[in-house]
Amino acid sequence: MNPKPRRLRIKKPAIFDVNRVMEMFDLGPKAALAVVIAAFATVAVVIVFFIRSAPPTSITISAGPKDGVFDRQAQRYAALLAENGVTLKIVTSAGLYENWQRLKDPKSGVDLAFIQGGADAEGAEDLVSLGSVSHQPILIFYLGELTLLSDLKGKKIAIGPAGSGSNQLALTLLAANGVKPNEAGTELLNLDSDEAVRALQENKIAAAFIMSESASIANLKTLMRDPEIHLYSFRQVGAYARKYDYLDPLVLPEGTIDLGANLPARDVNLLGPMIELVARDDLHPAISDLILEAAAKVHSRPGIFQQRNEFPALVEHSIPISEDAARYYKSGKSFLYRYLPYWLASLLSRVLVVFLPAVLIIVPVVRAVPAILRWRVQIKIYQRYRELLNLERALTEEQDPTKREELRAEFDDLETAVNQMRVKGRFADQLYALRAHIDYVRKVRMREGGDASVDDRVYGL
Repeated sequence: MNPKPRRLRIKKPAIFDVNRVMEMFDLGPKAALAVVIAAFATVAVVIVFFIRSAPPTSITISAGPKDGVFDRQAQRYAALLAENGVTLKIVTSAGLYENWQRLKDPKSGVDLAFIQGGADAEGAEDLVSLGSVSHQPILIFYLGELTLLSDLKGKKIAIGPAGSGSNQLALTLLAANGVKPNEAGTELLNLDSDEAVRALQENKIAAAFIMSESASIANLKTLMRDPEIHLYSFRQVGAYARKYDYLDPLVLPEGTIDLGANLPARDVNLLGPMIELVARDDLHPAISDLILEAAAKVHSRPGIFQQRNEFPALVEHSIPISEDAARYYKSGKSFLYRYLPYWLASLLSRVLVVFLPAVLIIVPVVRAVPAILRWRVQIKIYQRYRELLNLERALTEEQDPTKREELRAEFDDLETAVNQMRVKGRFADQLYALRAHIDYVRKVRMREGGDASVDDRVYGL
């Protein structure tokens, strides 16, 4: 009984089979293996870059005191970003100055913060501004008479909690007027807005510096309605604005707080910096767009110190505006994010940014490999052809037997060198053509010189 013949199994070639690469590019085993490794490495790099280029799903903002104006604004930001699947983690702080210190600390975990305009830019090289979002006037409430801030020398003054924007600005304004702590009986107290209101009402302090970052509307109305407490109107508002370019002159119009009671009873000149959104310079462009889109919805409403759509604004102070923010203010969101859902636009933009350039680079390189190899082999063959032409010309012109013998030796060396050449299969036709031409020159030119012995030996004549 004849044994049943075995069925041959055809092995499916691998995608990056070395033999296939050898055939495709006519490479040796080592070169083909190098191509395969390079291909895998390139794909791995592209995949890693694609993954790492994805916008984060969570970022952290340092807002301000709990339930303060910036904390409430951050809560609105969080709700708007959540609509696109991005979580905004809100971290409360003592105020704008503490926000600034956190941002400058890479280990704080804070990506974004509300910052008081004019902050010291030292140590902030890796931070960028997304623009200004509001005015922040400094409100100075006082008892008795107060013409100039220098009149506060020797008195007790509440300047806000340590780490707050009001604290830092109060120290700057008082120092400009020669009012320094522990000099001439001056006492500066780090009281929050609630403590400052009670201290004023109980006549324990002469004045209080308050900003809306920590003060509630109820506290401000309480102070405004107290007949013994007054809101300071800066007489030298123009001089302050020139000395400190980050401070803007502001006006609280008569009757703004209470029309019926006409509070305040007259226009009040105020000073205050702008509030900026400052982020780390590695903030993802897509996240930057989402934040600015949220800022437009949160800060564009009219207010006491701003007109409708005045903010957010492309106003640069000590921190440079980010390129992404400048692009957003000029033309809005990018094309994909404007017309597609956030997740889909993010995916497509990463494909365009990562894979398209990779394809545009890899394809020409791959196509160039055969051409480069072919060029290298052809250069070698052309060099031998040039030597052959020179020898043929010399054999044609030379009549001296001794020199012709030397030329024949050179001819033999050329033939030996050509026979020892190693080329890939696709270049075999060119190599055989070269050998045939060498034989032709030997047959024709050496016979013309009367050298029959060489021809008879080579051709069997």
